[in-house]
Amino acid sequence: MSRVFLDTNVLIYADDADSPQKQRIAQEIIRRGFTTGEAVLSTQVLQEYFVVATRKLKVPAEAAQKKVELLSRLQVVNVGVQTILEAIKLHRLYSLSFWDALVVQCARAAGCLSLLSEDLQDGQSIEGVLVSNPFVPAG
Repeated sequence: MSRVFLDTNVLIYADDADSPQKQRIAQEIIRRGFTTGEAVLSTQVLQEYFVVATRKLKVPAEAAQKKVELLSRLQVVNVGVQTILEAIKLHRLYSLSFWDALVVQCARAAGCLSLLSEDLQDGQSIEGVLVSNPFVPAG
């Protein structure tokens, strides 16, 4: 089993009717994650999802909470002090934003070889985690 870490933008696009192609891709990624049990999130990603969904997409808080409850059935990495300290190291070594470094560190902590994200450079490998942008057209 090869675990894959889902960044916040994957969860957001699943709810974004204004981007139907990305919405379809994101919904399929999440569905596959539930089916295979390979998808991993972090508490940070769940928090970011709630904030962006309610502010940007205007998802009612109750609906966003239900989605967080559903998504929390996937594997979830809890962000603790050691994770934060390791993320700071990645921030310093790779000039990543702290929040992106925290996502990468959570992927590492979960043993994910792949990180699906639109925020980082597609094809970039950071400490053994390969970043893939699932929204880039093939070819």
